[in-house]
Amino acid sequence: MSKGKEYLNLIGLAYRARKLTLGEELIIKDIQKQKAKLVLLASDTGPQTTKKITDKCNFYEIPIRIVDDRDTISHAMGKSGRVAIAVLDEGFASKITSLLDKSIRG
Repeated sequence: MSKGKEYLNLIGLAYRARKLTLGEELIIKDIQKQKAKLVLLASDTGPQTTKKITDKCNFYEIPIRIVDDRDTISHAMGKSGRVAIAVLDEGFASKITSLLDKSIRG
């Protein structure tokens, strides 16, 4: 796995541990219930979905990160066509955030 992509391994682990929510409507519900600790959005998500999820995250003060394209994040979970992921576990969320921050700083 290339440097800066370690978070994809954690997405796979979190998925197998059932600590992720997939699907736009379910993610919105988890944001509103404050269950989501982090939302990951694919960089190639459509503008309407991006605005809807970003606005909800900002309103409910849930961290959101724009990550790789939909194929990359979908592949990490063994699913297809996933554009958004809500991380429900604080541990996974903080580790993924730190890995994303580390890859930005380089």
